[in-house]
Amino acid sequence: MQEGKRQKQVAAVLQQELNDIFMRLGMNMMDGGMVSISAVKVTPDLLEARIYLSLFQVPDPKEALKKIEGRAWEVKRELSDRVKTQLRRIPVLQFFLDDTLDYVFKMEEIFKQIKTDDDKPAEQ
Repeated sequence: MQEGKRQKQVAAVLQQELNDIFMRLGMNMMDGGMVSISAVKVTPDLLEARIYLSLFQVPDPKEALKKIEGRAWEVKRELSDRVKTQLRRIPVLQFFLDDTLDYVFKMEEIFKQIKTDDDKPAEQ
């Protein structure tokens, strides 16, 4: 289903504010790695926001996600203070791991392997 204009606007506002909140609360650096918000998707009724997190060099991504979910109330409180004049209701925040970077790295490794296999001389 196609995203509406209002959904995109709300998602952009939420992503910008959440990035600022993560930096302010010190949640952008976790366990020696970096956490960034790669995307925000909002449901058509604007009551639920799915936040996709990109974790770079975080040793245990699932544990980091649990830590972030544990502080979700704090993030939502900060968010509500910032966007209360723009939104009637603050959406429910759901956090997900964005595995796009892992997928890209895996595909690059496959392509490198194919290239090295093609460069080897054929045995006869």
